[in-house]
Amino acid sequence: MDIMTLTVGQLETNCYIVFDEKNNEGIIIDPGDDADLIIATIQEKQIKPLVILATHGHFDHVMAACELQMAFKIPFYLHQKDQFLLDKLQETAEHFLGSHVKTMPPKQIDYLDPKQSITFGSNDFQIIETPGHTPGSISFYAKTDSVIFVGDLIFTEGGVGRTDFSYCSATDLKRSINEILQLPEETTIYSGHGETTTIKLEMRFHQ
Repeated sequence: MDIMTLTVGQLETNCYIVFDEKNNEGIIIDPGDDADLIIATIQEKQIKPLVILATHGHFDHVMAACELQMAFKIPFYLHQKDQFLLDKLQETAEHFLGSHVKTMPPKQIDYLDPKQSITFGSNDFQIIETPGHTPGSISFYAKTDSVIFVGDLIFTEGGVGRTDFSYCSATDLKRSINEILQLPEETTIYSGHGETTTIKLEMRFHQ
C-alpha cells in the first residue's frame, strides 16, 4: 500500500490518495478542496481511483468530491448520519471561510455499511464507526498495513476533534478514541489535519 498526502483548502485538510503499488488501483479519502490538484496528482501517478471516501461530512473534507466524481466517474461514500452536513454544504463553507464559495455536494451519495469493507488491489479497509465529532464520523483501518485514517477524531500529541457544535458528543468522542486506542501500538494514525502519529504515542495522552 502506498499513501500520498495532499494538504488542501484554507483549513489545510489532509486528502489521502491510497493505492496498490502493483496495479495502481486506489481510493481517495477526504477530498477537502483543490480538485484540480488532486486530479492532476492522480493522473500524473497513473492511479486508477475506484471510490471516494469521507471520514465525515464537514465541508473541509468533501468540497472537491463532486468534481472528482465527474472526472473519474466513481462513487462517493459517507455514513448516512452525516447526510445533513452535505445538505448545507454551501452555507457552512461560506460561513466558516468568510467568502462566497462555489461548491456542490456529490452528484450521488452512497451510504457506508459498517459491516462492509473497502477493497482495492490486495488491500482491505475495515470500517469503524467513531462518532463524536459528528454523528456519522468513521475511520478506515487496514490491519495488514497497520494504518488507520481517522478524520477529525484524534490528532497528534493528544489533540481531539471539536465537540462544541449542537450535533457533537464529547462522550461519544471519548468512547471512540478509547476504541481506536485498543488497536496494536504500532498502528499509524492518519488524521484529517496535521502530522501522522501512532497508537503508542497517543496512549500517553489519553489515559
